[in-house]
Parts: sequence; C-alpha cells; structure tokens
Amino acid sequence: MTESEFLALAESTLDRIEECLDRLNDEDVVDVECKRSGNVLELEFLRNGSKIIINSQAPLQEMWLAARSGGFHYKRVGEEWRNTRDDTELFASLSQCVTEQGGAPVALG
Repeated sequence: MTESEFLALAESTLDRIEECLDRLNDEDVVDVECKRSGNVLELEFLRNGSKIIINSQAPLQEMWLAARSGGFHYKRVGEEWRNTRDDTELFASLSQCVTEQGGAPVALG
C-alpha cells in the first residue's frame, strides 16, 4: 500500500471510530468525549476520567491503540486492521476497551 493510500485509510478509520462513539454518546450508551488532533483520536470517559488513544503511524503503516489494558499495534490484513501479536481485529479490541473503561457494553463496527 502506498503512503497516500495508508493515510486515506487511517483517516477513514479514525473518522469511523469517532462517528460511532459520538453516536453512542448522543444515545446515552456511554459518556465519552472525542478529541481529534491530526492523526490522533483521544477518547475521554467522563465517568472516571480514563482515556483511550488511537493514532496512525504512517512510517510503519499501523494503527496504534493505547488503553488501560495496554498498548496494541494493528496492521492492515485484507479488509481489516489486525493486531500484530494476537491477530485480534481493531474494532473488536476497541469495543472491549470501551466497554471496560466506559462501564457499558459496547459493540463498535
């Protein structure tokens, strides 16, 4: 994948995550505030002040996720972002992290 293709894909992935969480916040499923600065998306859970950070790493062509449960790196495999260590999918992992930190069951997709 070229760098410009990666950047477009990373941007659309961050947009999708932000849209999902904004919708869940509007529906009172989880109390979260999304802040975006370039290739970094910060999720702050207002209930407990915890944060999740998702960002793109263009030189490595990876998406990175930092949460209370740890730091994770995802590479594009086919149509999905896959964890470089255990092969879990980004949105499934993020759903679990948001559920743990947000205090309500969440399924992002």
